[in-house]
Amino acid sequence: MDACEVIILDVRVPCTPVARLNNHRACVNGIAWAPHSSCHICTAGDDHQALIWDIQQMPRAIEDPILAYTAAEGEVNQIQWGGHPARLDRDLL
Repeated sequence: MDACEVIILDVRVPCTPVARLNNHRACVNGIAWAPHSSCHICTAGDDHQALIWDIQQMPRAIEDPILAYTAAEGEVNQIQWGGHPARLDRDLL
């Protein structure tokens, strides 16, 4: 099923979504949790965007990503975290 929304569940209570990330304007192709942080996730989609989210405020609504990258051409099909966490914090966040 194609969707523009990412739904985050708590596996202890999977019937109730904990958060909904819905800033993509087209289907989401990839999701990756940050290996250095339990509260950062990146989503990528057919809308040419890769969005980084801070989900630390759950269960309050998460309105906007903390960082957005828009590709000049084509959809973003795959994502992978990389780099050193300290440098990532200084350079991007």
